[in-house]
Amino acid sequence: MKLTIDNVRDIAVVRVAESRLMYPLLSDFSTAVVALIGGGTRKVIVDLTPVVYIDSATIGCLMDLYRQAAAAGGSLKLAGVQKRVETMLTMTGAHNFIQLFADEPSAVASFEG
Repeated sequence: MKLTIDNVRDIAVVRVAESRLMYPLLSDFSTAVVALIGGGTRKVIVDLTPVVYIDSATIGCLMDLYRQAAAAGGSLKLAGVQKRVETMLTMTGAHNFIQLFADEPSAVASFEG
């Protein structure tokens, strides 16, 4: 799976570089985010800008990562959510837990204040 992790102040930004985030790719993605949370990172943004499709396994994975971050006293937010992905998250109710932002700067700003 293609992804990069950058830091913006004390926020880890996980940038997914795939157009489709689905079951076969989730292991690498999940392992990377779990390692951040386990390593003490409390503010995580997953940038999904190039992602145009997610499956139900991805939604389950995102919810699990959200719960792990919350249990560690942190927060996981999504940025760059495309319309089709937003529809999937809304249909499943995941948007009631995970905050969605149009772009990375908006997600970063949400941690301030």
